[in-house]
Parts: sequence; structure tokens; C-alpha cells
Amino acid sequence: MTILHLALATDWAAAADTGEYRVSTLGRTLEEEGFIHACADPDQLRGVADRFYTAVTAPLVVLTIDDKLLTCPVLFEVPPGLEEEFPHIYGPLPVEAVVSVTPFSR
Repeated sequence: MTILHLALATDWAAAADTGEYRVSTLGRTLEEEGFIHACADPDQLRGVADRFYTAVTAPLVVLTIDDKLLTCPVLFEVPPGLEEEFPHIYGPLPVEAVVSVTPFSR
């Protein structure tokens, strides 16, 4: 199964240098949040972009992640105030688990 994550292009570039991605969501790290937010499909991703990234002018990329290449658990959970489940990655994201990186455009 693949899951998606919306990232600042600069955060992804830094991860490519270190070998792992540790940003949970805009402005919060894995250590601060406890997991990395992800989306199950493009519709969820667009909703996240519309809710949380509207003021972001920096370039964004979509990370397509193969969950079989992760070394940590992925749990599908319902965030507070929502009714749909989202995948949460409970550990660092190895760059090798990202099977594609595409520019995000609104």
C-alpha cells in the first residue's frame, strides 16, 4: 500500500541528505508530535493542503511512501474533530521508503 505526505521541498531536501525524514507536519517535528501525519489518498491530501497549507508560499512536494519499506508502525487513526481515518507513521521515514516525489500544485 502507498500513503502520501505533503512536505516542504526544503524539508525533503534536508532528509535526502541525512537519510531520514523527521517532520510530522507543517512546523512540527516527529519528536514534537509523536508521529508523521500522512494521507491515504489524493482526496485526503488535498483536504490537508486546503486546511493547513493555504498560507504556505514555499514549494511543496508530495511524498509517495511504500508502507512495506517502513521500519516502524503505521496506524490508521481518526484525528480529533474529524470522522475519517488518516495514516500516522510512528517513527522516522527512511528516504528509501519514498518511491516518488512530485511537486504539489493547487
